[in-house]
Amino acid sequence: MRLHQPVGIWLLFWPCAWALVLASGQLEIEKLLLFFIGAVLMRGAGCIVNDIADRDIDRQVERTKNRPLASGEINVKQAIMLLLVLLLASLLIAYQLGFMVVMWGGLALIPVAIYPFMKRVSWWPQLFLGLVFNWGALMGWVAVRGVIEFPAILLYIGGVFLTLGYDTVYAHQDKIDDARIGVRSTALRLADNTKIFVSITYALAILCFMLATGDISAVLWLIPAASHCFWQVYSLDIDRPNSAKAVFLSNIWLGGLIFLGLFFSKL
Repeated sequence: MRLHQPVGIWLLFWPCAWALVLASGQLEIEKLLLFFIGAVLMRGAGCIVNDIADRDIDRQVERTKNRPLASGEINVKQAIMLLLVLLLASLLIAYQLGFMVVMWGGLALIPVAIYPFMKRVSWWPQLFLGLVFNWGALMGWVAVRGVIEFPAILLYIGGVFLTLGYDTVYAHQDKIDDARIGVRSTALRLADNTKIFVSITYALAILCFMLATGDISAVLWLIPAASHCFWQVYSLDIDRPNSAKAVFLSNIWLGGLIFLGLFFSKL
């Protein structure tokens, strides 16, 4: 479940929180807590699905060779049993938030199951991860409004752009091993053009978030988030794995800055 690496939990949770605060205009603590618990459970489930599919690849990558399935610490049957427990617990959480959340949560399982295989057939697995990781923006919106509305779609698209940027940064940690194994990624596809690409995706994300508020003055509240995006691109050294890791991890704070920007834009 990689609870010792909580960045994935936060990156799943923030789109849910953005949608909740923008749809309601207030802090709904109970819903925020339920979505956070759901993010913990579904991040764990997603890791298991990914690790089952990638166990042979993970053994060949320095950063992932000691993961439980890759190292043989646990077997596939044990992993599937834990996966079923996590999915059942996630269903119980979604049930507390309403039928529409349950329905959209069920639909999310389709891209979750497909994502691990995208790196084998496409240079753009990071784009597909964006479709998966930001599903919570749709679920958070229906938890408040009961239906999907245009601002929710803008939040979702903005989150996809954001993930496309930060996961491209993340992929630079493994690009040498990926190239050797034959795994594809945007980091390998873009190479030295990464900074330009990430700048564009981040700019498009901020634009989508601003438009989702329905108020052009919201750009003022998103200035801290935009400034953080600029810092990420400026400080990134794509040839240093530690730099890529540090920039990627900082997206925990970026998600929080976006949350605060959306919240204050509705006051």
